[in-house]
Amino acid sequence: MSIIVNHLCHVYGADTSQPVKALDDVSFEIKDGQFIGLIGHTGSGKSTLIQHLNGLMKATSGEIYYNGKDIYDKDYKLKDLRSKVGLVFQYPEHQLFEVTVFKDVCFGPLNQGYSQKDAELRAFHALRMVGFPEEMYYRSPFDLSGGQKRRVAIAGVLAMRPEVMILDEPTAGLDPKGRDEILDQIARLHKEYNMTTILVSHSMEDVAKYVERLIVMNGGKVMFDDVPREVFKHYTELEEMGLAAPEVTYILNDLKKSGIDIDTTAITVDEAAKEITRALRAANKIR
Repeated sequence: MSIIVNHLCHVYGADTSQPVKALDDVSFEIKDGQFIGLIGHTGSGKSTLIQHLNGLMKATSGEIYYNGKDIYDKDYKLKDLRSKVGLVFQYPEHQLFEVTVFKDVCFGPLNQGYSQKDAELRAFHALRMVGFPEEMYYRSPFDLSGGQKRRVAIAGVLAMRPEVMILDEPTAGLDPKGRDEILDQIARLHKEYNMTTILVSHSMEDVAKYVERLIVMNGGKVMFDDVPREVFKHYTELEEMGLAAPEVTYILNDLKKSGIDIDTTAITVDEAAKEITRALRAANKIR
């Protein structure tokens, strides 16, 4: 299973006097089971891009292939695509609408044509997968905290048993504890079910910790597409795009400039702590 994006372009207001090119000749392939981070400043094209991946938007030109089939083929059923490529919006309120949490999570499977019983079984399983407490299944989703709403929104997508899950800023507005809980849960689901996962985030620390591949968007184009360690070596170029590297990247580079013989490629706090300890011990032995 894979997604192939081939020379994708999207122009807003193409028929007006002021067209805006949101996607500009974007090409890449996402293979089955990958955990991908997608980053870019506001207006870089990342939100437009993810809405193309499950057919919510149609490209001005270019192709998208899902499992070898062109989703823009006139005989292709976009409803089938959306049941396989699930999108969790940045604001969960945009996809929660039923009177209870349980009914909300049942909606997707019912819309796929499953019986009430099968939909309920899928909903129970999905809510357990995200660690949502059973005593809250029949509460209104609008009475929940931000973190709880996100868990319900994720469960609503999981209940449809997608092969690909796209999460648009799933931790926006959460405190550090809530952010870590949601991301740890997403990482666990990815690992246990080998689910292709695309995480859209503004947090460099989060993508450094969780993803195996990082795609950087700028001006509607893909500027970098590599493992995070390699992408963050270009931290000065990222800054020019309005982005940054993880904080530890700057700390390690400052130590290097001060004369300490240190490896600057660590991208997580744990990696940096080990490298700083090693470098300082080595420096003390030399002295």
